[in-house]
Amino acid sequence: MRRMALKLGWLLLLSISAGVWSVPIDRNGGNQEVKEEVQEENADTGLYYDRYLREVIEVLETDPHFREKLQTANTEDIKNGRLSKELDLVSHHVRTRLDELKRQEVSRLRMLLKAKLDSTNTQSLQMDHASLLKQFEHLDPHNQNTFEAKDLELLISTATKDLENYDAERHEEFKRYEMLKEHERREYLKGLDQEKREREEKRLQELKEKHRQHPKVNAPGSVAQLREVWEETDGLDPQEFNPKTFFKLHDTNEDGVLDEQELEALFTKELEKVYDPKNEEDDMMEMEEERLRMREHIMKNVDTNKDRLVSLEEFLKSTEKKEFNSPKEWETLDAKPLYTEEELQRFEAELRDKEEELRRRAETLHQEQELLKERGKALEAQKREYQQAVLEMSQRQKEQQAADGQPPPEGPNGELQFQAETHKPEDKEAKAPADHEAQAQNNLPAEPPQNLPLHT
Repeated sequence: MRRMALKLGWLLLLSISAGVWSVPIDRNGGNQEVKEEVQEENADTGLYYDRYLREVIEVLETDPHFREKLQTANTEDIKNGRLSKELDLVSHHVRTRLDELKRQEVSRLRMLLKAKLDSTNTQSLQMDHASLLKQFEHLDPHNQNTFEAKDLELLISTATKDLENYDAERHEEFKRYEMLKEHERREYLKGLDQEKREREEKRLQELKEKHRQHPKVNAPGSVAQLREVWEETDGLDPQEFNPKTFFKLHDTNEDGVLDEQELEALFTKELEKVYDPKNEEDDMMEMEEERLRMREHIMKNVDTNKDRLVSLEEFLKSTEKKEFNSPKEWETLDAKPLYTEEELQRFEAELRDKEEELRRRAETLHQEQELLKERGKALEAQKREYQQAVLEMSQRQKEQQAADGQPPPEGPNGELQFQAETHKPEDKEAKAPADHEAQAQNNLPAEPPQNLPLHT
């Protein structure tokens, strides 16, 4: 997985592979003993097809031919789709597994579409899945059963486009988070009386000032920042700092490059100067945004080929720049506002619109709930009427049977049992002799007429 991630690193597929964090290095005598602890972490890319992307890569890695081609391919081969053509040469069982993965993904997307249509109350007697699937660009919607070279090409190109915009989307999400915090702060203060409001505003301002009082933060990638990691994290003599050795120490998976996770691990000491999870004034969401800004700073100044990886050559060249030894002081998030008052007002207007929509939906749901309650009451009334009718029918039958001198048949709980009318055996036996007697009488010869002459 790591090798595949390396070749697709410019796609940010590195986040699919294991995240690696730097650890202290002990120095005993003249020998260096490097203690590495690799923490495997299935970092999510943030893409809605993240699992499908992971599984396709894992299956492709099991094919020796494709893995060999991948090791010799460059980023341009991957980007222009030449690598996708090698899919025709992979083994049959790999193709079969890829076909299965695609069918599962198509089925998942169909479920998402159905859920979306249901949530928007869209009524459709005949849903054209083929047309709807066209909105998903990471697979071929015209072929929903087999995984072909076009599917791999679409998956790579779509992931490229989506992941290139991922950092920008994260920044926008953080900006909205900060505006929401400010909106909630203002709403909270509005609910206080003047005396409490002034006291609370003073307390919040003191917390903000306290947060700003932190040690100087070194610019990411500068000699001061790297020396600090070398000394405090790696436990080495700062006077013996060596960029090449530093690179190899923090290339924890030994793949010859520093990926984004390995870079971000270098910023922990700087971030600890500003953020402490125990302090009320320090926001950990802001800390992660600061980490992202630091990583982007290094990539912008060091990653010359823009493959989202830092090679040893790029790293060593960056140490020769003037900015490496005398960089500008790093400005943290609190140095300047993230949004304008106009942007905040537009954001609050959006919130009001959403709240109004939620209110209308809540009111509709309440009306539907009341309607269901009324229907439930009507059904309960019908049930009681039915039970009363059964009781009355049972009572009438009991009274009728009591009048005939027969006890009414009852169930184990005393309920009325309706049975078909049957004849007792003794009635049939009593009736049989009477029938025989009547039949015998019908068969007797008639009496002879009187006063007839007798023949001699």
